[in-house]
Amino acid sequence: MIPRYARPDMTAIWSPETKFRIWFEIEAHAADALAELGVIPKNAARTVWEKGRNAKFDVERIDEIEREVKHDVIAFLTHLSEIVGPEARFVHQGMTSSDVLDTCLSVQLARAADLLIADVDLLLAALKKRAFEFKDAVTIGRSHGIHAEPTTFGVKLAGFYAEFVRARARIVAAREEIAVCAISGAIGTFANIDPHVEAHVAKAMGLKIEPVSTQVIPRDRHAAYFAALGVVAGSIERLATEIRHLQRTEVLEAEEYFSEGQKGSSAMPHKRNPILTENLTGLARMVRAYVAPALEDIALWHERDISHSSVERYIGPDATITLDFALVRAAGVVDKLLVYPARMQENLDRTRGLVHSQRVLLALTQAGVGREESYRLVQRNAMRAWNGEGALLDLLKADKDVTKALPVSQLETLFDLGYHLKHVDTIFARVFGK
Repeated sequence: MIPRYARPDMTAIWSPETKFRIWFEIEAHAADALAELGVIPKNAARTVWEKGRNAKFDVERIDEIEREVKHDVIAFLTHLSEIVGPEARFVHQGMTSSDVLDTCLSVQLARAADLLIADVDLLLAALKKRAFEFKDAVTIGRSHGIHAEPTTFGVKLAGFYAEFVRARARIVAAREEIAVCAISGAIGTFANIDPHVEAHVAKAMGLKIEPVSTQVIPRDRHAAYFAALGVVAGSIERLATEIRHLQRTEVLEAEEYFSEGQKGSSAMPHKRNPILTENLTGLARMVRAYVAPALEDIALWHERDISHSSVERYIGPDATITLDFALVRAAGVVDKLLVYPARMQENLDRTRGLVHSQRVLLALTQAGVGREESYRLVQRNAMRAWNGEGALLDLLKADKDVTKALPVSQLETLFDLGYHLKHVDTIFARVFGK
């Protein structure tokens, strides 16, 4: 994580202070459950809460202890005993370090997912607003980067809206899958701790119970979580790439907002570059880069090895912090996007009616001309239009092989832009509801 691409609420989830506070809550809730079972004195559980609830855990002190003991959870427990006093000997009864570490990671990833869901909601709101604003703004659709047939800019944005509705659902599902608790002891068999403790901690921390843990929560859950984030990042890049292409000088149908005083180049004063969407492309690459190591973490040795630990110390904070920043940036880009319908019309007109070629092809087949012959007739005139020899409609009117099947009056009706937009309302109803 670097501060340039970090927002405070998400960063706070991964701070040492937050981590140690969650560790304390796990241990204190476990102590409550142990006291209910009569394993430890009830006054000891009360003392843990009384002295620890408002305590400020000293990160530097914990780090100092860890340098000696070479174990992060032991370092924390040692510091906790300095705060709680003699009753601290009843903390962590029958538990293993991963009971604390894994349950804490579940809490952090669930909280991170909550922020990411809120971020997607921001982006969805921006996409919906701009989609309706440009619902009827006719633009050219492109396949392979080449002019295809007309659509509207609103339909483009509606497509992204639908994609991010799916993105939201993926994050919700990832949160559901990762929000699990494991307090099952050194090898997951509850040999030295009762399953009631796990159930109690899970309920208190807003988690579900992991049905079968080993020493750790199975890492397929984590892999699914980071894979979901990777897919969302891919959607961000698709949106960013669309805007970057539309901002190219020779296209210029839309562009990022350029503020007064902003400068695009140290050398060329005229430059207005798509720096935000280029940045989003790079950030998306980073989030996706964390998916592969998460997948590789699934195959741990037997009941657990530690190969996943260093990976998760990186990817937990970095993937969530980066995606949080990217989603909010994307929402801002869409909200302030400069859109140029007049330029869209200019670009539509550049190909002299070629965008209507399929409709002419279909009309010829319906008039009794074979499909191959119809294709040949339209294509030979389309290629002349490509070469600057005239507008497609005029060339077709002058082609006797075409007018033999289609009267000039009918040909003219085939070049109506409105024909391509007749189902825009249907698409919007599917995406946004009626």
